[in-house]
Amino acid sequence: MDIGQFINQYYIEPILQHEGYNAVNTVTYALIAIAAVYIAYRAFQYYRIRVDRGFVLDTIPFVLLGSTVRVVTDSIDTGVMTALTPLHALIINSHVYDYGFFTSSPGIYIITAALFFVSLALSRALKVERLAAFIGLALWIPHLFVLLFMFKYLEFAIPVLVLALIPFYLAYRYFSGGAKKHGIDPKILAGVVGAHALDGAATFFIIDYFGKLTGRSYFEQHVIPGFIGSAFGTFFPFYVLKIGIAFGASYFIASEKDAGEGEKYFIALLLIIIGLAPGLRDLLRMAVGA
Repeated sequence: MDIGQFINQYYIEPILQHEGYNAVNTVTYALIAIAAVYIAYRAFQYYRIRVDRGFVLDTIPFVLLGSTVRVVTDSIDTGVMTALTPLHALIINSHVYDYGFFTSSPGIYIITAALFFVSLALSRALKVERLAAFIGLALWIPHLFVLLFMFKYLEFAIPVLVLALIPFYLAYRYFSGGAKKHGIDPKILAGVVGAHALDGAATFFIIDYFGKLTGRSYFEQHVIPGFIGSAFGTFFPFYVLKIGIAFGASYFIASEKDAGEGEKYFIALLLIIIGLAPGLRDLLRMAVGA
């Protein structure tokens, strides 16, 4: 197998054929993500960008944006989106959101990150606090509005949200006792747990129950969760494992005395993104039936 065949088999075809992830591209994307995270953190230090609670709040709207845009693409790709309104017709006919590299993983993350950094630079240039967050919300809300017209299975979101909110609440109660003493807002630590609980709950409920109740076919695209689900015959252990790992990571962040505030918030933010991005996408995709 030459290099061209290798790239086509493990990177190009999985995107074109909607096959999800494999061991090769999973490792590759993970290494690229680690390198990108390192470069970003060094850039923040170089340009003296403070990573704190406000920075996390600036970032979250762009995570919501990326996941929501991904579902807009899913709804077009599966034929769920129709010309319900002139806006939906415009979106379909524009082909901007058609399935492709920049509207699926990993391209959507590149676009979203670029929008965030541009917004952050604009916020610093104009010296307007939380401007990046407002820009992110201004981009996200219209996309969510598009999906609101398409919600057909909204009631199924309730058990997923309950399974996510309970760990979030318990984590907040636990960390609010002393996390502030160690330089990080307990709500952020609880957000780490809640984000991963959402991801685990969405995967568990959609594959174990929603797909069977509605007759729709869903499968886990990621390698490790797919292995866990196959090994146990259910994705509930994946949900429990996600909560356990997220809580352990949050506890480590809160109790680490040698790390600075910026490092703690940066790690917590990364963990929130890793859980919230796929969790929200799965939740919204289920709600529209894509």
